[in-house]
Amino acid sequence: MTGRAKSTVGRVDLIGGGPGPIDLLTLRAWRLLTRAEVVVMDRLGPTDIRDHVGPDVEIIDVGKLPGHHPVPQDEINELLVDRARAGKRVVRLKGGDPFVFGRGGEEVAACLAAGIPVDVVPGISSAVAVPQAAGIPITHRGVAGAVHIMNGPSEVTEATLAALRDDSVTTVILMGVGALPRIVSDALHAGVPADRPVAIVERGHHRDQRTTRSTLGCVVVDAGLAGVRNPAVIVVGEVARAGLLLPDPQLAGDIVL
Repeated sequence: MTGRAKSTVGRVDLIGGGPGPIDLLTLRAWRLLTRAEVVVMDRLGPTDIRDHVGPDVEIIDVGKLPGHHPVPQDEINELLVDRARAGKRVVRLKGGDPFVFGRGGEEVAACLAAGIPVDVVPGISSAVAVPQAAGIPITHRGVAGAVHIMNGPSEVTEATLAALRDDSVTTVILMGVGALPRIVSDALHAGVPADRPVAIVERGHHRDQRTTRSTLGCVVVDAGLAGVRNPAVIVVGEVARAGLLLPDPQLAGDIVL
């Protein structure tokens, strides 16, 4: 994507950082990161980048916590535009993929509106990568043929309820730990079976990764007993059933309650 910028203006590249380990970046993302003059980074995704960029690179942490956004999105947009207008090569390093609940579209629109050249490098979305790390294929031939992804803090829509009721659909909930009781209540009241398998994968692709297996009817209690915390990805559907691919729960760091 190219804006109306003059050659003296820098540029912005939105990079999908994936679920965290730096070696899960794409080669293009790595090349752009190591050439950046400014890195604007999130709390999730690769955070151990200091040793991989030059000593003069400006690193700006705009990481958000659930319910706490110390740098509002409008200010992040302004940071990107201002640094690029100063002629800098700016990398916006985001967890997961910039266009999957990453607000990347807003940042691209802000750059284009300001005449800043901007491009997007896709990353591995946690919606796929984190279940995979726990041995959960979100589609599996003969088990699930479609995927529905929802943002946990959002309202539970009819589309989400339809996905949860459908045996052949996997529902992946991002940033949903805090909203889990509300989502479960809405689902059960809408007729979703209480025995629908659920897996909560915390810190996927990290050494302290942990998976809690349960069912829709029990998951709120089980998550409380296990002390489940963010960051986590919640998978609802038959693919989340323990032993689908990995008979030994210990292989995936499972807790089966």
